[in-house]
Amino acid sequence: MKVEVLPLHFIFHTAFCRSTLLARALNIPGISLGMSEPGIIASLASGGAKAEPLIAPLLQLLGRKRPGIDAVFVKPTNHANRLIPALLRAQPDARTVLMTNPVSPFLQSVRKRGLMGHRWGRRLYLEMQSYAGIDLGMSPEEQFSMTDLQAAGLAWLLNQNYFTRLAASPFKERIRTLDGDYFNENRGETILALLGLGGIALDDRGKRELAGNPAFADHSKLGSPIVPTKVDKSTHQEIAQVEQWLDLIAEQVGMKIPIRQTLL
Repeated sequence: MKVEVLPLHFIFHTAFCRSTLLARALNIPGISLGMSEPGIIASLASGGAKAEPLIAPLLQLLGRKRPGIDAVFVKPTNHANRLIPALLRAQPDARTVLMTNPVSPFLQSVRKRGLMGHRWGRRLYLEMQSYAGIDLGMSPEEQFSMTDLQAAGLAWLLNQNYFTRLAASPFKERIRTLDGDYFNENRGETILALLGLGGIALDDRGKRELAGNPAFADHSKLGSPIVPTKVDKSTHQEIAQVEQWLDLIAEQVGMKIPIRQTLL
C-alpha cells in the first residue's frame, strides 16, 4: 500500500536553543504541523547501521498526508544528529534548518539542570567525539580532568564544527542555519522565513493565526508560564572562562563560532 505524503522538512539543533519552541510554533492550523522529537527517530539513531534501511519508510509515515496541512516540520532529538546525512538522502526534497545559539546560554541551561544536566553534558561530549570528533591533542587524563562545563562546552564546539561541515556539504543548497536567540527576538519573521524555505507563503489569515500562536505563552518543554531564572556570579565567571577557552581552541583549529546564520 502506497502512503500519500506531504512535503517533510527538518529542524536539527545543538540543544537548549529554543528548537522545541520553534517546532511547537510550526503547529499552525490549516498550514503546517511541527513534530518535536518523535521517538522513532531516536530509536533509529540508537539502532545503528542495521536500522538505516528503515529510515525512508519511517519518514514516509511521519510525513503521511493529513487533511488541511501543507507540510510537516520534524525536529529530531539532538542525539540523532549523526543521522542527518542519512535522513537528507532518504528525503531528497527536504529543506533543513540547523539551529544553534552561543555557548553561554547553552552552558547556563546545562548548569540549571543540576547533576543530571552535568552528566548529560559529559555524555554528549563522548557521543559527539564518536562521529564528529576533532583531535584536540588532549590525553585521556586531560579529558578526564575537565570540568563538567568544559566537557559540555566541547560538545557544543564539536556540534558547531559538524554543522559547519554540513552547511558546506553536497546538501548545502537545502540547508540554512538559524540562531536560537535571533529567533526568540524575531519570532514571526523567523517562522515566515522557515515556512518560505518549505515552500509555504502565508496569506493575511495565516499571518493573523501566526500572531496569536499559543506556543509563545508557556515554557516549550514544561508547559507552564515562563519564569526568568537568575544565574549566580560564580556560574557567570566559570562560563566566561570556558567560553574564552573554547575561543582559543576554535582559533587553533581554524573554526568560527558560533556558526553564521543564513536563514534570514
